[in-house]
Amino acid sequence: MKQVVQNYKSGELTVLDVPVPGCKPGGVLVRSAYSLISTGTELMKVSEAGMSMLGKARSRPDQVAKVMQSVATNGVPATYRKVMGKLDSYTPLGYSLCGVVEQVGTGIDEVKVGDLVACAGNEHALHAELNWVPKNLYARVPDGLAPRHAAFGTVGSIALQGVRRGEPQLGDVALVIGLGLIGQLVVQLLAASGVRVVGADPDPVRCELAERLGAAAGGDPASAAVETAVAELTGGHGVDQVYLAAGGGSNQPVELAARLCRDRGRVVDIGKCRLDLPWNAYYEKELDVRFSRSYGPGRYDPEYELEGRDYPIGYVRWTERRNLACFLDLLARGSVDVEPLVSHVADFDDAVATYRRLKDGDLKAVAVLFRYPDRPGQAAEAEAPTVAVPAVTVRSGTAPTPARSAKASVRLAFVGAGNYATSMLLPHLAQRDGVELSTVVTTTALSAANARRKFGFAEATTDLDAVLGDPSVDAVFVVTRHSSHAELTRRALLAGKAVFVEKPLALTEDELAGVLAAVEESGNDRLQVGFNRRFAPLLNEARKRFGARTGPANLRYLVNAGRLQHGSWYLQQGTEGSRFTGEGGHFIDTASWLLAADPVSVYAVATSGNEGGGDIQAVLRYPDGSTATLSYVTTGAPGFPKETLDLVADGKVLRLDDFVRATVVYGGRRKRWVSSRLPKARDKGQSAELAAFIKAVRTGGPMPVPLESLVATTAATLAVQAGLAGGAPVTLARAR
Repeated sequence: MKQVVQNYKSGELTVLDVPVPGCKPGGVLVRSAYSLISTGTELMKVSEAGMSMLGKARSRPDQVAKVMQSVATNGVPATYRKVMGKLDSYTPLGYSLCGVVEQVGTGIDEVKVGDLVACAGNEHALHAELNWVPKNLYARVPDGLAPRHAAFGTVGSIALQGVRRGEPQLGDVALVIGLGLIGQLVVQLLAASGVRVVGADPDPVRCELAERLGAAAGGDPASAAVETAVAELTGGHGVDQVYLAAGGGSNQPVELAARLCRDRGRVVDIGKCRLDLPWNAYYEKELDVRFSRSYGPGRYDPEYELEGRDYPIGYVRWTERRNLACFLDLLARGSVDVEPLVSHVADFDDAVATYRRLKDGDLKAVAVLFRYPDRPGQAAEAEAPTVAVPAVTVRSGTAPTPARSAKASVRLAFVGAGNYATSMLLPHLAQRDGVELSTVVTTTALSAANARRKFGFAEATTDLDAVLGDPSVDAVFVVTRHSSHAELTRRALLAGKAVFVEKPLALTEDELAGVLAAVEESGNDRLQVGFNRRFAPLLNEARKRFGARTGPANLRYLVNAGRLQHGSWYLQQGTEGSRFTGEGGHFIDTASWLLAADPVSVYAVATSGNEGGGDIQAVLRYPDGSTATLSYVTTGAPGFPKETLDLVADGKVLRLDDFVRATVVYGGRRKRWVSSRLPKARDKGQSAELAAFIKAVRTGGPMPVPLESLVATTAATLAVQAGLAGGAPVTLARAR
């Protein structure tokens, strides 16, 4: 299928051939009929992409701050790869469309194949021939409403939420500053609510359009016309509400709002304009400044948008989806008319030229629609596959490794192509001799296309079954959300593939049992979990310098994990497990490798009131009496190193400072070895780990880490969570 994309680094716009997205449970696959260009938001994004790197930095100081924090935490090389990977990728455009349901995922029963729906979301309602849309981001189009009008659903919801934030009442007078697409819709919604409206915009054509659509008056904010109209309509008191629907860097809108708003009036920011509030003016009138966050309640909440968890109507009357349905109803009943806003309708194949004309100013437009080719035919509704995971008892030992002859090259398939895969794994594999990147599989079409372009995959698809059934694929990398790791690993093992799965291997004991059952059933134990720190060159050299030990050891590992950003999928504990379950295996594996044993018990406690269950302190006990104390904290200073480790035994001390510097102190004469690593040059072992895995696949030799160790680390990680819940030590019993 085709999709409009942009490279944020180069500014290139193109219509790209990408795989058709899969129809996941909890949503529908929609074939686009019309999609709407947001002439404000999208053109701002297109303009930013054409800036120099310095210009991009100046336009997004929030992102610059994130980059600097990443440098402090991960070092310059890793941060550079991460940033350049994001910049030099195709990103999607679009967030408002109307189309026909082509396939229905499990759990959806309110729409069927062939229904017309309006869709929202900058990750789901894209300028693409097909989109997968979760249930709370679409609404059925009322009978009789034209698809080209229903494509306004998302921007209409934004305008509607802005009006709701202003709480207008019959007889109020409102001022709308900025008469672009959103401003014109706000004017109509206010007029439909019995509010008299004054519009302000420097473009006389837009002022005239607003008056035709219900505004009592309109004019240039720099002229006296707007102030005169407000004075006449309000008796000199000022407007009840001001709606800021303007963009740009001028502070004129907020200054005008203060001047023309009545005492204790409301100012609602809907657009993205400069907000240097003149303190005296706002204080003296005690103005109520409010922000309107996009489409309404539910926006930016992954449990609402992605998992389909609705808010009870008794507590939240107007949600994101209810706003969308309400606006469609207003359109269908004629309370709002969007046809006069349509400046141009372009064929989807002409998308790049249309954007270029808008950016250059050749096309003056309030709203532009893309029209898609006629639907080729209705696809049959498909049921999502269901897989039963049997409860089994793992037999003594592990299944035998299937015999394999050495191969000249190894063909790899990737399931998932997110940030970690594209910044930390694929750069090491793309240039490695003896490696062929066969196929990349993702549920979103564009991420697969990006990976194929950047790393040279032969194919990109959303069909996992085709990859697992391909006998030429030697190994499968599972680099997806945590909740899918165990099931994808299980399926790949049963298909006879060697598997590299990013941590964690499993989120529950049942998931871990399912993976082991697949090993037993298939006789395939070709499994590696991405515990890369044991492969770090600096730590390996320090371990060698530390040497063998005769007595028990004491290990302390401080992980200054830091706080998560709002909206991070790591916070989705209901589906993705706790943050520690996702990350903790890294540190437990490192400790067990340094101590050359697997833990036999775990005791864990946590502080309360912090994200992800609080700061965690876990004590692991080993067979020879050694202990490892793991402190996983989110409340530390951002500038402090992320990982510090001390190993003490037999009169020796090994100290690791964030994979930048290592020190070993030993002997009666206080001998000391200090690494000569360059500052910030962190190597946490990904390259060496991948080399070991590829060698094992190519030669048929043993996997880099024994399966027993992978299972023990996963079980210990789960035991930490069990210990936190139970408040008592957890014994790790070994299967016999």
